[in-house]
Amino acid sequence: MHQAPQHRPVMVDEVADLFGPIESGVIVDATFGGGGHTRRLLDVLGPGVRFLALDRDTEAEARAATFGPRVRFITSDFRNLSRVVEGEGIDAITGVLFDLGLSSLQLDDPARGFGFRRGGPLDMRMGAGALTAHQVVNEWDEADLRRVIARHGEERFAARIARAIVRARPVADTAGLAEIVKLAIPAATRRTGGHPARRTFQALRIVVNDELAALAEGLDAALDLIEPGGRVIVISYHSLEDRIVKRRLVSASSSPDTASLPVMAPVVAPDFRLLFRKPMTPTDDEVAENPRARSAKLRAIERVSPRRAA
Repeated sequence: MHQAPQHRPVMVDEVADLFGPIESGVIVDATFGGGGHTRRLLDVLGPGVRFLALDRDTEAEARAATFGPRVRFITSDFRNLSRVVEGEGIDAITGVLFDLGLSSLQLDDPARGFGFRRGGPLDMRMGAGALTAHQVVNEWDEADLRRVIARHGEERFAARIARAIVRARPVADTAGLAEIVKLAIPAATRRTGGHPARRTFQALRIVVNDELAALAEGLDAALDLIEPGGRVIVISYHSLEDRIVKRRLVSASSSPDTASLPVMAPVVAPDFRLLFRKPMTPTDDEVAENPRARSAKLRAIERVSPRRAA
């Protein structure tokens, strides 16, 4: 009998330690998913800490309902973080967590269309968006497909894959797409680097959900809303996400460049400090227990100056 999928939160101990022993405030779990990080934080943070849980996946709401009165769930993309926080009447927040990518609950459900190991509809929507993977795969022209797969999947065989997809149309489901991609890639390459369709599926998921633009907007909102001493933590799973996170956090923790000003300006202290230069990664023990944590990188930043007036 098929068992219900289980979701294991990644680097949950590290997240709990970074948010630290606080007694009050508001923590935003911007990617609630299975709720594993919030559940741990409920246990280790003080009873005065409240949680705002966001997820565009409506299935997450039922899970959040079991967490008690300290957790308030909002069905929303985290790119709307500023609007959500304002709507809740919250002026500033103590911490924000972004655990990017898919939860195991989404990946292991064939009906969601994210996985390439079992057949399912070509959907890949995290929420109620209009665009589906079926439309991208079956309606976009070859040049656009090639560009998406190359850019968002970092796939060197993007041209071959796009050509094979167009020739095989209509593509009905995820299993069919995975087979098309596999056969488009040279046999010698298929034997290394994991499933040959992994990068193509990543690219489709990113474009269907506009993930990279949403990440940039959500991260900017979090940095704007965080109070002095508050922290923003981001766990990413591929280089495209990590580049955006690294660039934004390094910029926020750097002094403004005054070299181009016509007169000598005083050095302005940065508003944030990086908690560590290189990203944290999961322990070997965690990866052994949860292989999906293998590619995770955790970066964190803390506000050290007062927030600027709006």
